[in-house]
Amino acid sequence: MHRLFHWIPKLTTTPGPSPRPFRFLQPHGALHCGALSLETLARKFGTPLYVYSADQIAERLALFQQAFAGRDALVCYAVKANSALAILNLLARRGAGFDIVSGGELERVLAVAPDATARVVFSGVGKTPQEIDLALAADILQFNVESQAELELLAARARRLKRKARFALRVNPDVFAETHPYISTGLREHKFGIDIRRALALYKSVAGDRWLQVHGISVHIGSQIRSADPFGAAMDRVYKLVRQLHRAGIPVHCIDAGGGLGIDYHGGSFDAAAKVSEYAQALDQALDGFNGRLLLEPGRFLVAQAGALLARVLCVKRNGSKTFVITDAAMNDLIRPALYQAHHEIVPVRSRAGKPRIVDVVGPVCESGDFFARDRSLAPVRPGDLVALLDAGAYGMAQSSNYNTRPRPAEVLVEGRKARLIRRRETVADLLAPEQDVQEK
Repeated sequence: MHRLFHWIPKLTTTPGPSPRPFRFLQPHGALHCGALSLETLARKFGTPLYVYSADQIAERLALFQQAFAGRDALVCYAVKANSALAILNLLARRGAGFDIVSGGELERVLAVAPDATARVVFSGVGKTPQEIDLALAADILQFNVESQAELELLAARARRLKRKARFALRVNPDVFAETHPYISTGLREHKFGIDIRRALALYKSVAGDRWLQVHGISVHIGSQIRSADPFGAAMDRVYKLVRQLHRAGIPVHCIDAGGGLGIDYHGGSFDAAAKVSEYAQALDQALDGFNGRLLLEPGRFLVAQAGALLARVLCVKRNGSKTFVITDAAMNDLIRPALYQAHHEIVPVRSRAGKPRIVDVVGPVCESGDFFARDRSLAPVRPGDLVALLDAGAYGMAQSSNYNTRPRPAEVLVEGRKARLIRRRETVADLLAPEQDVQEK
């Protein structure tokens, strides 16, 4: 198993331990995605530019499908990680379902794979009546309900439209997962889910409702979780609830295990197949004896390491003791470092001779928080050089904005030896189009 992005630096006579899987194709080579040079892509499509490997996304999906082949399991890709239509289409054609958190994400699925609505689960703490109606009309697989008030709203909308709603309560198992506090969701003090101790009574309260069908139980304890143990602990608690419901005469057809399996952002050795296998073993052990359907909601794990943000160096500036590498990409293009203090490996697309320097890699946005790295060792770069921010396929473009009236980047999908533009670069005209001129005539 290897990543599709390879940094191909200048050959040395004494190569040391490599923090990521380097591949030496030729001396003084350049960074490639699959068989294509990122220099070529930058010349053709400009920068900043998101580049994704279709081959690796398909490979990661297959890892989950193979690891759970012994069960009735469905991989529902978490659309929020990267909602590019081309990526949704790629996954739908390979049998994936989708985990959505808004009506807009459902519209994206409908646009590229209307026949996949039977594989859609709708999560999120604040569904509107309009979003619920859209999902009921599409006859999605399951609503993951996060509060008693939402369950009452779902029943009312289903009754009005005369469409039965299949639902699961998203229970909060109070399992701690070591991750960033902004993306931890499994404790009682979080806004997500329903206390697992209240779930049995809530299921019983609606068991006879004509327009609600108890379909499953849902859980999601957080994101970027590197150990399988918290997932197993959560499934232990969920399966106990399943058995309680069966004793109460309420059959459960489905368990939604959520997502959250993490990756390595620091460029170390990463065996994706082993991680998925470990995860599958933890769930299988906890759910031994459960014969219903198992839903899985990976997002980041499928797309993060398949993507990179390509940027061009505008200038190298020294202020006092600090050296700044200023790029044409900014926090509006990739906000994770500013928002989560997230780490992304940053590498020159073509290496230069010389010793690495300690630098801050920043963008041109008018904020001191506009940075990609602080006090980072970086190989020498000059104005006009290209750098790549690796592992940017998840929560990159999906969280981008137009702050400072900056058009968002283009996106390219690489499959085999072909690169396809899947989203054109925005223009300022695109940004101004929805606004109204209020100037008096």
